[in-house]
Amino acid sequence: MAGEFRQLTLFPELNKVHEETADTRPPMTTMWNLWHGCTKVSAGCAHCYMYRRDLQNGMDPSVVHRTQSFNLPVRRVRGGPWRSRYKVPSGSLFYTCFSSDFFHEDADEWRPQAWEMMRIRNDCTFFMITKRPERILSHLPEDWGDGSTYAHVQIAVTCENQAMADIRLPIYLKLPLAYKAIMVEPMLERIDLRPYFEAFPGAIRSVSAGGESGPDARTCDFAWVQDLHDQCAYFHAGFSYHQTGARLIKDGKEYHIPRRYQHIQAAKARLDI
Repeated sequence: MAGEFRQLTLFPELNKVHEETADTRPPMTTMWNLWHGCTKVSAGCAHCYMYRRDLQNGMDPSVVHRTQSFNLPVRRVRGGPWRSRYKVPSGSLFYTCFSSDFFHEDADEWRPQAWEMMRIRNDCTFFMITKRPERILSHLPEDWGDGSTYAHVQIAVTCENQAMADIRLPIYLKLPLAYKAIMVEPMLERIDLRPYFEAFPGAIRSVSAGGESGPDARTCDFAWVQDLHDQCAYFHAGFSYHQTGARLIKDGKEYHIPRRYQHIQAAKARLDI
């Protein structure tokens, strides 16, 4: 894997896709967990799904390690009609580093190569979420500039409660990012984003909210979600109600919702903007 990537980096001509045959493959959505493992930094991490899965499999979830998928974006098709093309077609969406945090300090040595792959694949979109916005500015690639060169890379920040919103958003909203998005998941309390909509007009492009899943899930009140939706509507920002979570309070009654219905029930609320 590493050898292939070094070759791509040192010989730019190898980054060119052969154009003999038009690539008619449709875009795809794929997960790119280039490293795995994380350490908990706030209340939203308490019942992390990655921790739960790793512990069940006898693994230490706090150990950050590079995965076999590290060079996924630049892998090539070896045979057939799409030989030498990238395995992931142009226009695809990479959900990036969802089993870790892209800006975790233990991944500092690998991040430059990750940025290089995202630079090469500027024909795709890379979406990531971080709880470490304070580390973003000092760990962007040298050619980042105002963010327009990497407009295909979307870095969202997560804020599970008001305390984290008040710590992370003043840092995050000042960053040179082409697209700014806030993930409120797991939503642990009512969150007021109005001060940030007002202080950074037009900066917040979208907000996503969702309850917590898993056997130890904390409750999410639908009224909190509705209020967040109303804030986004007022300030003309996008909004997505991602999932209900396992324990939802609505009109004073608590509902226990199986995992397979959490996205479906959230969609039925018709809150997306």
